[in-house]
Amino acid sequence: MTTLFAFIVVLGILIFVHEFGHFIIAKLFNVKVVKFSLGFGPAMFGKKLGETEYVISAFPLGGFVKMTGENPQEELDPADEKRAFSHKPVWQRFLIVFAGPASNLIFTFFLLSMVFVVVGLPILGPSSMIGSVSEEGAGAKAGLAVGDVITEINGQQIEDWSEVYHLVTESAGETLAITVQRNSEELTMQASPEKVDVKNEFGEVTGQGYRLGIGRDMNVEFEPATVVQAIGAGFSQTTNMISKTVLGIWKMIQRVIPASEIGGPILIAQIAGQQLQSGWLDFFYFMGFLSVNLGILNLLPIPVLDGGHLTLFSIEAIRRKPMTRELQEKLQMLGLVLLVSLMAFAFYNDIVRMITS
Repeated sequence: MTTLFAFIVVLGILIFVHEFGHFIIAKLFNVKVVKFSLGFGPAMFGKKLGETEYVISAFPLGGFVKMTGENPQEELDPADEKRAFSHKPVWQRFLIVFAGPASNLIFTFFLLSMVFVVVGLPILGPSSMIGSVSEEGAGAKAGLAVGDVITEINGQQIEDWSEVYHLVTESAGETLAITVQRNSEELTMQASPEKVDVKNEFGEVTGQGYRLGIGRDMNVEFEPATVVQAIGAGFSQTTNMISKTVLGIWKMIQRVIPASEIGGPILIAQIAGQQLQSGWLDFFYFMGFLSVNLGILNLLPIPVLDGGHLTLFSIEAIRRKPMTRELQEKLQMLGLVLLVSLMAFAFYNDIVRMITS
């Protein structure tokens, strides 16, 4: 139930934010919005307010804002022509479409800023406690264990993990005398750092270095922050998420990240449930990261996605006339095939993970 609840909350909020971006800018430019839907397929609940019908549909994997004149083949009532999407200047149509992905990015900024206002800024305090030990690493072979507090290396007093990292990496593989505090005991062990490949977060080898196969304790503390500091941290975290998402997509194109890592709704539900069980802070951070992913992926220049429409509008602005209806329809069909294929592949990966886990 936790997983289902987390999945519904995350997708519901993020889809609403995305579609509300389209909706509010369409209203700003006086475009007639016929329907605002969370989900696809048959409507489960709905209510018409003014000229717009607001509905919750059966399949929650998306949503849409239906505007008058959005479909090139639509026959328009003469009274609606001035308010039709298709009759608006290309820059207004561009902004209406761009507002969806932009809303997801802005939402992450506001969400994280509010979190930092309430709980403060996360910091890693000075610590020399071991938080992880690789089973095959030199540290494990020497007898180091999770929870040990490193107090000395070769007779040098240790107060922070940066000192541990420096002495290990500069050791050139020579044996180190490591003194640790384990419960009420003080123990000294001999450990020889091993030369290993150093990899980045995408698994690419960036060089070689000496390592013990141990990691620091990642116990995070929260420092009270002013509103200005919280906003700055929210902006910094959001831009960092955007950068990582874009770089991740590029690494996938380069095949550095295997296609088997692509996940679909099942994986999202599983992670959302896990993050909610870990606590609301982890859950909100995951929601922000997923919102950034939704925004960036929608900006990809693939027909059917917002990015595909933005590409066509850009070409129209340069050519000073739109592409032919036939070409647009062919591109839309191509985009739909690509999108359905990608979704099917993501579902396949999700099912394989469930079977093999």
